[in-house]
Amino acid sequence: MIIYVDVNAVTDGNGTKEHPYRQINEAAIKARPGDEILVAPGVYRENVNPVYAGREDARIVYRSEKPLGAVITGAESVDGWKPYKGNVYVIRVKNAIFGDYNPYTTIVYGDWYFSTPNKHTGCVWLNDQALYEAGSLEECEKGDIYECSWDPEASVMKWFTTQDKETDETVIYANFGGADPAKENVEITVRRECFMPQEEGIGYITVSGFNINKAATTWAPPAAYQDGMISPHWSKGWIIEDCDIWGSKCAGICVGRYYDPENDNFYTTKHVKSPTQMERDSVCRGQYYGWLKEKIGGHIIRRNNIHHCQQGGIIGRMGGVFSVIEDNHIHHINNMMELGGAEIAGIKMHAAIDVVMRRNHIHHCTMGIWCDWEAQGTRITQNLLHDNIRPDFAKQLTGGMTCQDIFVEVGHGPTLIDNNILLSDVSLRIATQGVAMVHNLCAGSFTYVGDGTTWRYTPYHMPHRTEVMGFMTILHGDDRFYNNIFIQKWPSEDLLILNDSDPSLEERENRKAGTYCWDEYPVYEEWIRQFDMEEPHPDMSKHEPAHFGHLPVWIDGNAYFEGAQAYKNENHTFIDNSGTVYVNVVEKDDGWYMDTNIYEVMKDFTVDMISTDTLGKAFEPQQKFEDPDGSPITFDIDYFGNRRETSVIPGPFACGCEIKNKVY
Repeated sequence: MIIYVDVNAVTDGNGTKEHPYRQINEAAIKARPGDEILVAPGVYRENVNPVYAGREDARIVYRSEKPLGAVITGAESVDGWKPYKGNVYVIRVKNAIFGDYNPYTTIVYGDWYFSTPNKHTGCVWLNDQALYEAGSLEECEKGDIYECSWDPEASVMKWFTTQDKETDETVIYANFGGADPAKENVEITVRRECFMPQEEGIGYITVSGFNINKAATTWAPPAAYQDGMISPHWSKGWIIEDCDIWGSKCAGICVGRYYDPENDNFYTTKHVKSPTQMERDSVCRGQYYGWLKEKIGGHIIRRNNIHHCQQGGIIGRMGGVFSVIEDNHIHHINNMMELGGAEIAGIKMHAAIDVVMRRNHIHHCTMGIWCDWEAQGTRITQNLLHDNIRPDFAKQLTGGMTCQDIFVEVGHGPTLIDNNILLSDVSLRIATQGVAMVHNLCAGSFTYVGDGTTWRYTPYHMPHRTEVMGFMTILHGDDRFYNNIFIQKWPSEDLLILNDSDPSLEERENRKAGTYCWDEYPVYEEWIRQFDMEEPHPDMSKHEPAHFGHLPVWIDGNAYFEGAQAYKNENHTFIDNSGTVYVNVVEKDDGWYMDTNIYEVMKDFTVDMISTDTLGKAFEPQQKFEDPDGSPITFDIDYFGNRRETSVIPGPFACGCEIKNKVY
C-alpha cells in the first residue's frame, strides 16, 4: 500500500492520494511491512518516529516523491527579532516549544570530549548558514574572526544565549553581520533528531531521497546513548540512500549503540572507572542487549551527500556491524572547529566488524575515516580522500583532533585498505595491528607507528561474528604493505602539534612518506625463530618477551617517489627521486580528476598479483583478509572496477592510462 503525505495539503487527510496526511509521523503510525510512504515536496518540521518495523522481505519505505524535494528539518523559523546593538538582534523564545529537551540549556559534552565544554546543542541559522556560538554577549557584539575556524569569514557571525527563569524563556542574541533578519531566512534548531525511532529494534526501514538537516544532536561517544539526525537506533537492515544530510550539531547519521543506563557517560559522571574500561564493558554488555549478527546492523548507507556536521558524518559504536557504506560524498565535517574530542571524522566507527566502505569521496574533514577498536573484517576500498588537512591559517583547537585520511586504532585486524587514493599529508595513523594495505596511492605519511595505544586490552571476535573471542593489548606490527605507491608530496619535516587528549603536551608527528618506519619490525622468519625449541621446556615464561614484542611485517612490491623511503628489508621496489614526479586531484565542472605523471616515470615496473592467500591471517583472531561472507579476495579489480591482467603494476589503477579518467 502507498501512503501519501503532503505538508501543503489544504486539510489533513487519511493518507490516500486524494487526501494525504500533512505530517510524515501520521503515516509512520499507519505503515506496516510492505508499505511505502510517498512524501510530496515541502518542508516537514518534525522528528519522524517510525513506530513499526518492516521485514527483510517486506520493508517499510519512506520516499521523497521528488528527489531532495521533501525536507525534514529539526529547525523552526523565528521572526520578531528586535535590534539590540550594532549588528546584534535579540529574540525571546518560550521554552514550551522545546518540550523536555532544550538545546539552549544542553551542553555538548561527555566521555572522550576534550575541548572546553561551552557549546550548546542548539544553533542559529541565517539562510542555511550556521552562526558560531559566542561565549559572552560582548564576544557576540564584537563579531571577531574565530581563529580555529576553517572558514574564518563565516565565523564573524555569532550568537549567544541566556535563560530568563522568571518568564521561562530562552533569550538569543545574534550578530547577523549586517543582515536584517526580517528580510532573510532565520531559523533556530529545536529538535534533537530528524528521523529516528524512539524505540530500539525498528528494523528494515528504507529512507530515500530526503533533505535532512539542522538537528540539535548530542555528543556521541562509544559508551553512551548515541543519536544522529537520522539513525536506525540499534536495529537491523536499514537503507539510507540518495539523501542530502547536513547541519547536525554532532552526528549526521548514527549507526550507534544501545541505551544502557548503567553505562552511559559513566566516566564523565562518576570518574571511578577509566573510559577505556567502560568501552570494554560496553562490548561485553552488548551481548545482553542483543548484539548479534542476526539482530543488529547489516545497514546500507549509499549515494548520500553528507556535509557540514560538527562531530561526524557517519558515527556509531557496534550498531553498524556488517554494513555497507558506499558511493557517499562526505565533506566539510568539523570545519567550524567549535567541538573537539575523540569521536570526530567523516566516518567514525567503533567495532566496524565486516563493514565495507567503498567508493566514497571524503574531503575537507578534520579526519576522513576513523576505525576505532575492533576493525575486524573491515574493508576500506576504492575511496578518494584528500584535503583532510587543517589549513595553515587555522589555529589548532585545544582538545581538537589531528588530521589524516584514515586512522585505524587499537584493533587486531584483519583490516584491509586497498585501491584507495589518499592525498592528504597523513595517509594513515596506525595505532593498531593487523592492517593490510594493497594497491593504494599514498601522498602522505604514516603516524603513530608503534605508539598511541598504551596498555589498552581490546577485544577480538569470532570470525564474521560479534561474539567475543578474546582480549589482548596491541603489540603493533602484523601489517602487510603490497603494491602501493608512496610519494613525498608534502614537506617531510616533522610537524609540531598539540596532543589531542592532553593539550598541555606537544608532540612531533612524522611527515616522511614511505614504509621505512617499520625498519625495527622483524620479517616473519626472524620473528618465528624466537619460538624454536628442540624439546619441551618447563618454563612457560621463557617466551614472555616474544609474546609481548612487536609482530612481524610483510612489505614488498611498492613504488617510492620524491624521497619516500622503503622498508629496509623490502626486496622488490621501484624508487625515483628525480624531483620531477607529481600527483594532484583537480576539481572541474563535471567532477574530480587525477593529475600525475607517476605512471609515465614508473614505466614497465611490474609486481605480483596479491590475494587472500598472500596476506595470510591476522595474528590474534586468526582470521583471513577475506570478504565478509568468508570468500577469498584476489586483488585483480582496481579503483575503477577494471580488471588487472597478467601485467600488474603498483597503485590503484590497473593501467596507467586510466589516470586521465574522472576519479569522482
